[in-house]
Amino acid sequence: MIHVHNIKKEYKIAKRDPGLRGAVKSLFYRKFETKHAVKGIDFHIEPGEMVGYIGANGAGKSTTIKMLTGILTPSSGSISVNSIVPYENRQKNAKNIGAVFGQRTQLFWDIPVRESYDLLKHIYEVPEQQFNETMKTFTEVLNLEPLLAIPVRQLSLGQKMRCELAAAFLHRPKVVYLDEPTIGLDVAVKIKIREFIKEMNRLYGTTVILTTHDMQDIEEICSRIIIIDEGSVIYDGSLQAIKEQFGHKRIIHFEMDNITSPLLPPALEGKAEILPAEEESEKVSVSFSSRDISGAEVISEMMKAYNVTDLTIADPKIESIVEEIYGRGMVQEEKHAEIH
Repeated sequence: MIHVHNIKKEYKIAKRDPGLRGAVKSLFYRKFETKHAVKGIDFHIEPGEMVGYIGANGAGKSTTIKMLTGILTPSSGSISVNSIVPYENRQKNAKNIGAVFGQRTQLFWDIPVRESYDLLKHIYEVPEQQFNETMKTFTEVLNLEPLLAIPVRQLSLGQKMRCELAAAFLHRPKVVYLDEPTIGLDVAVKIKIREFIKEMNRLYGTTVILTTHDMQDIEEICSRIIIIDEGSVIYDGSLQAIKEQFGHKRIIHFEMDNITSPLLPPALEGKAEILPAEEESEKVSVSFSSRDISGAEVISEMMKAYNVTDLTIADPKIESIVEEIYGRGMVQEEKHAEIH
């Protein structure tokens, strides 16, 4: 569905000295600095895939999305979305994609939501029967019925984002780009939006690219993630694979009878550690690396030494894994070597 080959995006930024003297000097002699926003990115996305595209602020996420949508033209490299070159066939590409860009609305500010959808129906030339079927589905999944008669400017942030998502999927696009779709929303709305995205993928086979800083969105929606840093891809693979590769830290929380200052059993020394207990906590937390010892061995040794009444195994969170990848400071060749 999407082919991206060695795309780069560079900007020339004018520089000048401060003050009036600098302004006058820049009229006759201008200096430019070249900023490399994207540095040779490659990836391919199959039809129906839901991919998380993540990175720190300024890593090049939004620049990549703008090139995929046809808003920007890459400085070099090639892009194909559903066999269309986005920046050469903007109108044709726009009919096949949907997009939600954070706080920016595509709905019409002063008219009711229902009328915005009617306008979009005509813009995208959606057949009447298909439009009615789609709206019925959206109304059920996103609970839009109470919002359809309200002008967009009177909606809360959560209500507006639900309506924005419906607008992005209204014409049943092949590809949808979601840039921070849950930013600033409460937990209940986030859950509803995640369920809606998964349902659209199931019903229509929509390919979804999701950029977000909310790692829970990634874990709930995506099976594959692409991580970029300073305009370059540092990881491209399945969510499970990155957890197995980098998420080797595990924590097991044990509930025990009448233990105030537990000690690590001798068999676990050097392979695990007891974490400092939280205040008023009756649990004993043992941290270990699955590369050094298995969870089963840790549980077995702790149960031999103490009267364990219950236990919980905590998998590593994707946030901590991404932080670990960034924290390693790996050069690009090392990153690719580890990936492959």
